[in-house]
Amino acid sequence: MMPGALKGVKILEYCTTISGAYCNKLMADLGAEVIKIEPPGTGDGARRKPPFLNDEPDPEKSGLFMYINTSKFGVTLDPSKPGGKEIFEKLVRDTDILIEDHQPGEMQRMGLDYEALKRINPALIMTAISPFGQSGPYKNYKAYQLNISHMSGQGYLLPIGALNLDRPPVKVGGNSGNFDPGLVASVAVMAALFWRGKTGKGQYIGMSKMEALMSMQRVESVTFPNSGVNMSRAGIAQQKRADGIFPCKDGYVVVITPEEHQWRNFMKLIGDPPWSREPWCENRLERGRHGDKIRELISAWMKNKTKEEVFRKGQALSVPVAPANTAEDIVTSPQFNARGFFVEAEHPAAGKIDKFPSSPYRFSKTPWAVFRPAPRLGEHNEAVFCGRLGLTKDKLTQLKASGAV
Repeated sequence: MMPGALKGVKILEYCTTISGAYCNKLMADLGAEVIKIEPPGTGDGARRKPPFLNDEPDPEKSGLFMYINTSKFGVTLDPSKPGGKEIFEKLVRDTDILIEDHQPGEMQRMGLDYEALKRINPALIMTAISPFGQSGPYKNYKAYQLNISHMSGQGYLLPIGALNLDRPPVKVGGNSGNFDPGLVASVAVMAALFWRGKTGKGQYIGMSKMEALMSMQRVESVTFPNSGVNMSRAGIAQQKRADGIFPCKDGYVVVITPEEHQWRNFMKLIGDPPWSREPWCENRLERGRHGDKIRELISAWMKNKTKEEVFRKGQALSVPVAPANTAEDIVTSPQFNARGFFVEAEHPAAGKIDKFPSSPYRFSKTPWAVFRPAPRLGEHNEAVFCGRLGLTKDKLTQLKASGAV
C-alpha cells in the first residue's frame, strides 16, 4: 500500500464520540499515525451508538464507531489514575498533535494542560474542542448537538425548505452538528502543522463547536450585523416561494429558481402551461404571494413523473433541479460507484463490509486509504505500552488491575 500524504505525522486522540474522532479520522486515513485513548472498561461512548450490525447492540459493531475510527491504533488509559498520567506524558513526548475534547479545566486539573505538556514537548500542537471554546462566560457550559445547533442560530433558520413552516425549529439532520466541528478542527490543525513546519514551533488551538456551526451559515450569520436583515424563521415564512421540494411518483425532487431565466426554463419543463403567463405568475414577488396555488399546480404535474425523469429533463434545460436521494439511491448511484466512493472493508468483529464510505478527494501520489479497521477496545495496549513505551507485561497487568489501563 502506498504511503498517505500525512505519513510520519503522529497524533494522540483523547476524545469522546464524534467531533474529535472525525477530525482525527480524516488525518488517519491520509496516513497519519493516530493513537486513540479510550476509558478503560467502558470505552468511547460512540461504541454504544447505533446503527449496529443486524440491529444487535455490540460495542465492537457500532457502525458509527467503525466509521469515525478507521486507520487508528486503540488503547485504554485513565490519566487521572496513578500511573496513568505518566503514561500519557510519555505518549505526548513522541507526539506531533494532541486533540482533546474534555470540559475546559479538566486537563489542567490533571496537570496535562498545554503549559505543562509543552515543557515535555515544545513542538506540540494541542487542540481543545469544546461546545463554547476555552474562554467567555459560557466556556464551562455543557451541551449536546441540539443545544449547539440552536445556540449557533443554525437551528432557528430551519426548516428553510420545509413544506410546513409552522413547525418548531429543529436541528440539522443526522450528526452534522458534530461532524462539521470535526471538519473545521482538521483545517485548523493542518494550518498549525504547516506553520510548525516553517518555524519548528507548536501552538495551542481552542475551538468552539458553536462558532464552527455559525461559520457554516455564511450569508445568514452576517446579514443582520451588516444590513439589519433578520434571516429568522419569521422572515423566511414571509418569503413564500413557488419552488422548493415537490413530491413525485417515486419520491421527491428539489427545484430552486432564484433567477428569472431559471423559472422560465422550469415552466418549459412542465410544458409552458397557460397559467404560467397569468399576472400572478409574472415575477418572483407575485409568485411568492400566490405560492401555495402555484405549488399545487406544479405538484399536479409532478405526481406522475419519476424523480430521475424530472432531474434529467430539468438539467437539460438548465433548471437547478435534483432528486432528493434516499440511502438506497446513494448506494446504487452510478456516479458514486463510477468514482469508487464505496469500498470494501474488513473488521475483526463485524466481518466484511461491502459498502464502506471512502473520501471525496483523489490523490494521484499519496492516496486515501483505510489503513486498518477501527480498533477493538484496548486492542493495541500491549503493542503501544510495552512495545513502544517499554513497560513490562507485569507492569501492564498491574496498571490494568488499578484501572489506569
